[in-house]
Amino acid sequence: MFKIKHALLISFAVIALAVAGCKSQFEKIRASNDVAKKYQEALRLYNKKNYSKALILLEDLSQKYRGRTEAEELNYYYALTLYKLRDYTTARYQFKNFADTYPTSKYAEECRYMSAYCYYLESPRYSLDQENTYKAIDALQLFINFYPQSERAAEATKYIGILRTKLEDKAYANAKMYYELGGVGANATNYRAAVIALKNAQVDFPDIKYAEEMDLLIIKSQKAYAENSIEERQEDRFNEAISYADEFAEAHPQSKFTEEAKQLKQESEEAIARAKKSLALKMADYEKYKAQMAKEAKRDSITTNKIPLK
Repeated sequence: MFKIKHALLISFAVIALAVAGCKSQFEKIRASNDVAKKYQEALRLYNKKNYSKALILLEDLSQKYRGRTEAEELNYYYALTLYKLRDYTTARYQFKNFADTYPTSKYAEECRYMSAYCYYLESPRYSLDQENTYKAIDALQLFINFYPQSERAAEATKYIGILRTKLEDKAYANAKMYYELGGVGANATNYRAAVIALKNAQVDFPDIKYAEEMDLLIIKSQKAYAENSIEERQEDRFNEAISYADEFAEAHPQSKFTEEAKQLKQESEEAIARAKKSLALKMADYEKYKAQMAKEAKRDSITTNKIPLK
């Protein structure tokens, strides 16, 4: 047992010394003034996928190679290494800087594409802020404008489509949120906000995949807005819901939501009839009240005139 443990300890020691030796060799190269040797080691480490150590050497060399012919390739590998390490923010900056600095380089097209692609990779899920999504679309479109005949242009177009779908998801979710908030806090204007948001989303994305769902939700939102309005405003607002229902029927004659849209229209028409009846009754009561008040005022006037003078 002792011999086995002893052998294991020796093995661990040998491995530790070997690791320490490798680290020592790397530090020696890093501290060396032989830039050619250091650069070759950086490329070797890159090809071995040891990107962290490669980056250290490339960063050390960046100042020493400034203004030299070799700086072009070094900066190219520097950007690639950052990309491999998934530091997309710094990588996209370095890729763009490369393309702007070396526009005639054989790597220029690739770097401009990679800069845009890093923006694409940084685009978050649709529920979060989409600033990087818009920037990614702009960057990818700029690449297409620069290199319309490039094989990468097709990929850039594909990624733009994916990003636009994400923006559509965001627009639909935001508009739907207003409807789901509804009259929370006795604030029925959320329903009106939903109508506006849904219509604006369709202007921004004419071919949005949620068109039918959004048009139906517009009817629902407008109807709910009318239901939560004072009676004097309900007729106009229900009529607007009916108009949206008619537009839905025209735009989506074969929709799976057709019956639901018809039901919403019918309920809106019935609500208008109820509102009119209620207002008519209130008006009749008001007229009775005015007549009663006038009668009492006249009676009081007569009584006052009959009071004898003292």
